[in-house]
Amino acid sequence: MTSPMPAPVPSSSPLPPSVLDLAPVVPVVVVEDAGDAVPLARALVAGGLPAIEVTLRTPAALDAIRAIAAQVPDAVVGSGTVISPKHVTESVDVGARFLVSPGWTDVLLEAMRASGVPFLPGVSTTSEVVALLERGVREMKFFPAEAAGGTAYLKSLAGPLPQARFCPTGGIRPSTAPEYLALPNVPCVGGTWLVPEDALVARDWGRIEKLAREAAALRD
Repeated sequence: MTSPMPAPVPSSSPLPPSVLDLAPVVPVVVVEDAGDAVPLARALVAGGLPAIEVTLRTPAALDAIRAIAAQVPDAVVGSGTVISPKHVTESVDVGARFLVSPGWTDVLLEAMRASGVPFLPGVSTTSEVVALLERGVREMKFFPAEAAGGTAYLKSLAGPLPQARFCPTGGIRPSTAPEYLALPNVPCVGGTWLVPEDALVARDWGRIEKLAREAAALRD
């Protein structure tokens, strides 16, 4: 991340200086109904996963971020699939506390930098990593993780580029997450498995909390 965390919301413990260090897994969620956002976030936080990435893939996404930011004080809600300066502005306006993009351009990077909140630009090649390091960015999303080379690729980057830290996302499962978390340049992974579609449809918040608790223990 290239800027300090925004003023922390009330919590039982202070936030670390980076979203990457909040928990071993950042849930990546798609919200179709904004009414589900608050109980979903509460279940994830109760399970030990405070950082939540809500992707801008549905019309309900911004309302979901707004609701979580306002009603779940222990959640650190971020906006994902940010691909334009407009997305940056809209996300920050509704209370997003970090931004995640699947890739980056200089225009998008400058908009995220100007937003004042931490951000994770997406990379999938060594050249993209070097280009971001040149621009002072050291924390990135590695996407799509499995398709782009997975743990072998990230391990290869750790030698020549130890200053870069990654949140790999894309195709990671509970069984493979520990392999990523064992790498020195991977403090956390993005997980889509935390919110199964059938559990969300059924509003089975207990199941989602259980999955979150299991994910939070992956580094133990």
